[in-house]
Amino acid sequence: MPIRTQNNLPAKAVLENENIFVMDEERAITQNIRPLEILILNLMPLKEDTEVQLLRVLSNTPLQINITFLQTASYVSTHTAASHLNQFYLTFEDVKNKRYDGMIITGAPIEHLEFEQVDYWDELTSIMDWTKTNVTSTFHICWGAQAGLYYHFGVRKIWLDKKISGVYLHKVLNRKNPLVRGFDDVFMAPHSRHTASSPDDIRKCKDLMILATSDQAGDLLIMKNDGSQIFVLGHLEYDRLTLDSEYKRDLAKGLNPEIPENYYIDDNIEIRPNLTWRATSNCLYSNWLNYFVYQITPYIL
Repeated sequence: MPIRTQNNLPAKAVLENENIFVMDEERAITQNIRPLEILILNLMPLKEDTEVQLLRVLSNTPLQINITFLQTASYVSTHTAASHLNQFYLTFEDVKNKRYDGMIITGAPIEHLEFEQVDYWDELTSIMDWTKTNVTSTFHICWGAQAGLYYHFGVRKIWLDKKISGVYLHKVLNRKNPLVRGFDDVFMAPHSRHTASSPDDIRKCKDLMILATSDQAGDLLIMKNDGSQIFVLGHLEYDRLTLDSEYKRDLAKGLNPEIPENYYIDDNIEIRPNLTWRATSNCLYSNWLNYFVYQITPYIL
């Protein structure tokens, strides 16, 4: 997929080095088509890493996409250079009068807080409310999915007995749904979290359907019946070494983390782990863009 970004976005050079087609602004304006407008609310502290991960998984269809990155105004990240944020990010005030074909709301490492305790919760709820009228389909990831399920449907967040960390086997529950079209019956997907969205609350909500779940890790793919809201309670966008970095970071902090399950070969942290979820990830994001954004969104926003 030709992903259109600003010419000097650092993620552009990373993706081009991986032989992923990223279109610059000069070439994009010569094409007489209407690209999809995708807004990404990046709540992760290391924003540049997340930019690369998300642009990579959005790169697998022939659709042209204009990417706009959004940050919160009520809390400014201290882990990403201010110059990067000022150059490549907007705030809700800049976009609230616009419409978008699709939106992604990322996770955030703040699951230890109650939702209402999060510094930018009021701003986030305003954005999530706005998506219902200004975005064709919104894709929520991990903590962003927990927050969306809680705000839109009252699904509670529950603490787990121990952290779910690793790559887990999942099964597809509804093969006829376009979001899982092309999926194998079972597939692997990464998780990294201490909490979960209440499975009982999800199953009681008639507006939600569960598309994939795991006996070990719990529900992964949940969708509002009309496709306007997608919730992914794991991290299919993760790179090969993201879990490795998280584990070794916590190890260095003396937190005594458990080795991520089903990740390292023979649980040997010195061996480069296999990448077992990339094909599923590409399929998921391509299906979302095609069936729930491109095929649904109006030509004139």
